[in-house]
Amino acid sequence: METYISAGAFHAARETKKMTDVNEDAKLPFQAEVSRLLDIVAHSLYSEKEVFLRELISNASDACDRLRYAAIAAPELTKDGAPFEIRLIVDKEARTLTIADTGIGMNRDELIENLGTIARSGTSAFLTALGEAKKDVSLIGQFGVGFYAAFMVADRVEVVSRHAGEAEAWRWASEGKGEFRVGPAAGVEGRGTRITLHLREGEDEFLEEWRLRQIVARYSDHIPLPIRFGEGTDAPALNRAGALWMRPKSEITEEQYKEFYHHAAHAFDEPWMTLHWRAEGVIDYAALLFVPKTRPLDLSDPTRKHGVKLYVKRVFITEGTEGLVPAYLRFLRGVVDSEDLPLNISREMLQLSPVLSKIRAGITKRVLSEVAKRAENESEYAEFWGNFGAILKEGLYEDRENRAELFKAVRFRSTHGEGLVSLADYVSRMRPGQEAIYYVTGDSVEALRASPHIEGFAARGVEVLLLTDSIDEFWPAISGEYEGKPLRSATRAGADLEKIEPVEGKKENEAEKPPERETATLIALIKTVLGDRVKDVRASAALTESAVRLVAADDQPDIHLERLLRQHGQIKETSPHVLEINPSHKLMRELARRAAGGGVADALADRIWLLLDQARIAEGDPVLDATAFARRLAAVLEAGLAD
Repeated sequence: METYISAGAFHAARETKKMTDVNEDAKLPFQAEVSRLLDIVAHSLYSEKEVFLRELISNASDACDRLRYAAIAAPELTKDGAPFEIRLIVDKEARTLTIADTGIGMNRDELIENLGTIARSGTSAFLTALGEAKKDVSLIGQFGVGFYAAFMVADRVEVVSRHAGEAEAWRWASEGKGEFRVGPAAGVEGRGTRITLHLREGEDEFLEEWRLRQIVARYSDHIPLPIRFGEGTDAPALNRAGALWMRPKSEITEEQYKEFYHHAAHAFDEPWMTLHWRAEGVIDYAALLFVPKTRPLDLSDPTRKHGVKLYVKRVFITEGTEGLVPAYLRFLRGVVDSEDLPLNISREMLQLSPVLSKIRAGITKRVLSEVAKRAENESEYAEFWGNFGAILKEGLYEDRENRAELFKAVRFRSTHGEGLVSLADYVSRMRPGQEAIYYVTGDSVEALRASPHIEGFAARGVEVLLLTDSIDEFWPAISGEYEGKPLRSATRAGADLEKIEPVEGKKENEAEKPPERETATLIALIKTVLGDRVKDVRASAALTESAVRLVAADDQPDIHLERLLRQHGQIKETSPHVLEINPSHKLMRELARRAAGGGVADALADRIWLLLDQARIAEGDPVLDATAFARRLAAVLEAGLAD
């Protein structure tokens, strides 16, 4: 029986239970989210009811895997000699279907925690998503709640389980209507779990051997232990019971790959990419890995764990082990089976194993190579990039060794057009005199396209990458360059524009700029009025349409990064920034003319403060003082109407 769902929501119920003799059945409520989920699952979630059996068989297989691993360190857990297997047992008279396994089993607390609670992060988002699209079967498996699929075909479910190594067995039962009962079960021999489904009217097809055989062949043929029909030593096996990842690729169909993905990832979508290979030589391992087609809902979990299971000689060891797959490939699902690691290796020793390090290197290079190949198909790759692009870019920050391969796979939005562009595409379009790759960071592509920071570059036909993921604030500085071309923020690169050849037919109109003396006087006046609200004021060659912009000083982080750090509590408040002005702008020319007259500090003060507020608004920041902003704006509008 599965134990994916961590526990934690039944402390109050347990305190109540302490007042009750443990030898009596206790009636306990489901967690509120479970009750909602049961109603959805039972009535409207699945379009194909037969998948309930896939989920329960998959859980039983996992329970056997866990016991097989635990028995390496504690052989007494399997001293009864019972083989690892799953059985489907039918009682047509009672109209019941039982799924029994000889896995690790559950005790009383585990039954309550695993079958009465969903304590995983993102549950609320999951249920909200179901409320919007109750027919979407790609959601439920991502939360490890496949057990509840039993209520699609059953109006009562009973679970009898005995944890390996323990003498007492326990019974859990529910009609799926808000509560369940749990109590001791007498006369249970052997370890493992038996789930008995009392089928609803009209579900008799699941009592027929041919139908069960058909379902197992479709969904569970890859399960690496026998699934038998009936009881007794001569009960026939319904599956091939071989590790799919050890078979030659030529013997495996796309349907079998897909169903193994469903089993390994506990997912209902189809894989976007399937990778199956065998490495032989210095190290020997088999890998069957999948990239999901839809984004797993727990991909942003702070632990950054991947979904790849590690086997040693077909024995399950652990899932999500640190060191097997880099964190920036945590969207991977599947299996890696090593021939070189010892069976009794501990999870702690795994992290120090040179064999595991070599496997990790092989997996990383293989996956990045295949992803880069798929990136050549722009329309197909856009789906992957939308789901996992931000995750993959973490590798540019973290993985220097594989950065060159990552650069082949990453894609960006840019000012060149609406589609995704590669860095190779960008370099091929660089303007004469352009020495760097320019980018700008912000909250959305739409806002960045309208940003004053890219005006000067657009005027000279220079492409700018539009970066909107949090990781984009960090990887360009760490990566440094691409093929000898430095990565440079457009907010700091105004001076570079003078080196870049203008677009043919476009020339700067020097006559529109005010005399340098007037510009210098205006800059001095702005500094006087704004004081310590700005770090500096200077003229900019990077502005063509906007009057002003704010940029970070050379010793400061970019403005967008500073805002992110403030939002996450890393800094308390932002520092004053540099205000750049566009001397050629009509407004700035008029202000410069008036400033040259002298004695106008008070007359122009409101306009100067409005310039700062305008620059802050363009950066997505609030004005410094909303009341003062409204007063100044009204005064300036009134003066304009009076002219």
